[in-house]
Amino acid sequence: MRKIEVIIKPFKLDEVKSALTSIGVQGMTITEVKGFGRQKGHKEIYRGAEYLVDFLPKIKMEMVVPAELTEQIIEKVIAAARTGTIGDGKIFVMPVDTVVRIRTGERDVDAM
Repeated sequence: MRKIEVIIKPFKLDEVKSALTSIGVQGMTITEVKGFGRQKGHKEIYRGAEYLVDFLPKIKMEMVVPAELTEQIIEKVIAAARTGTIGDGKIFVMPVDTVVRIRTGERDVDAM
């Protein structure tokens, strides 16, 4: 099993979600986050004063999936989230040792 975390631009959420559900991803957690990387924010003007917005809004998607789906998920996310501009996001993949469904006590693949 793998935990996949994806950071994307907010307006790409529906496209990425549709792409993932089309290949059988059954559950995911979505969080609105703020951050920056190479993009380093941008300047805005408010009431004549210029200020730096260094944390930009992003969406963080988290899912635990069977290991054999990992590459397919990565390809789908890249295809759906890519705009070709800086700040498109990142994908992080981590191994998962155990999953437990709290309600039933089921473990690992049965808990997914």
